[in-house]
Amino acid sequence: MTRSLKKGLYVDPRVASKVAKVKDSGKKTPIKTWSRACVITPEMVGVTFQVHNGKDFLSVYVDENMVGHRLGEFSPTKKFVRHGGKMAKEQESAAAASAAPKAAPKAAAKK
Repeated sequence: MTRSLKKGLYVDPRVASKVAKVKDSGKKTPIKTWSRACVITPEMVGVTFQVHNGKDFLSVYVDENMVGHRLGEFSPTKKFVRHGGKMAKEQESAAAASAAPKAAPKAAAKK
């Protein structure tokens, strides 16, 4: 469910004040935040945030395309390892083995 138009966008006041300080100082220091629900505003463009994902902080550089999204959208909380088991490992090793001989002649031809 979305937030009502009457209330407006949620921007954490602490994050907004830190953005103003960084913009005034002119330094490119990243802003460390736990506020994943904070909506990115146009004032935040060009600032680097370190957004907490539950384990560590991931760097997020804000550009114009991110305005209107939330900070948490750019800091994934789950890490995909891969699917499969024995069969997937065999396919992966076969693909790596077939790609390796193709790369060697190209390197020799460049010399």
